[in-house]
Amino acid sequence: MEKRKSKTAWEQPGEVLAPVFAQLGSVILGKAEQIKLALTCLLARGHLLIEDVPGLGKTVLAHALGHTLGLEYQRVQFTSDLLPGDVIGCSVYDRNQGAFHFTPGPVFTQLLLADEINRATPKCQSALLEAMEERQVSADGKTRELPQPFYVIATQNPMEQVGTYPLPESQLDRFLLRISMGYPDREAELDILRGEDRRKMLESLEPLVSPPHLLALQEKVQEVKVSDAVLDYLYRLLDFTRTSELFQTGLSTRAGLGLLRAAQAWALLHDEDKLLPGDIQRVLPAVAGHRLVPVAGRMSSARIGEEIIANVAVD
Repeated sequence: MEKRKSKTAWEQPGEVLAPVFAQLGSVILGKAEQIKLALTCLLARGHLLIEDVPGLGKTVLAHALGHTLGLEYQRVQFTSDLLPGDVIGCSVYDRNQGAFHFTPGPVFTQLLLADEINRATPKCQSALLEAMEERQVSADGKTRELPQPFYVIATQNPMEQVGTYPLPESQLDRFLLRISMGYPDREAELDILRGEDRRKMLESLEPLVSPPHLLALQEKVQEVKVSDAVLDYLYRLLDFTRTSELFQTGLSTRAGLGLLRAAQAWALLHDEDKLLPGDIQRVLPAVAGHRLVPVAGRMSSARIGEEIIANVAVD
């Protein structure tokens, strides 16, 4: 594939983000793929859902991203008694002025960590819908814009665990990608056991990219060229999920647009200026896994992606 000739910072995003990968990888050991997907999601202007059992580094990854990318971030611990106003904010009466004033909630930040989001009630979960889709919050008859960039990272415990509520389809669809951290391999876990506490390491992380630079990179994602042949391949992937007997329902048009953006962002991370079918295949499991429900039995996110890719030929 023809690569860009210019070596300026914004012509080679991979070079710009190489220190970011290195710093994140020094804290989150053995999870290069998950780190790349997290950054892909951010560059594609999406939101990330991390699903796994407690103790595998979901929250540490979110904090490490906030420190490394120079983003203002807030954390909300989702619990069964959390109220929507605890997330988006509420009006508070000021006795001195004799009037109500809106007090912004933690959603008014650049990176929001929604920790254990499926421990909150559906009503509280839905409080994030407008913020994630429109980058704004409506309260007290007014619409308030959220900071840019705005990125939600939500962690979720497996549904088999006690005290969890299933995320509704409308909420799941707002997350561009879903990833799983997984257990570290032997070498990585031994390094973790020998090394410094991960949370202490977070305090020493330095911001390597500024928010304006992130916004510039997000704009460049749209510059990755997409040929008609690649678009046709993407459509055939979507169509397979809709016509196959493997899934209850297929991927929506919004999911298709998300798959395209994520694939372009993945290509940009690797300094490619043209989208290839392989870029789509790399992000497909993370885009489709939480949106498709298999007809019979459970099927992992990776397996869902493998089934789709195996059944749709690249012409």
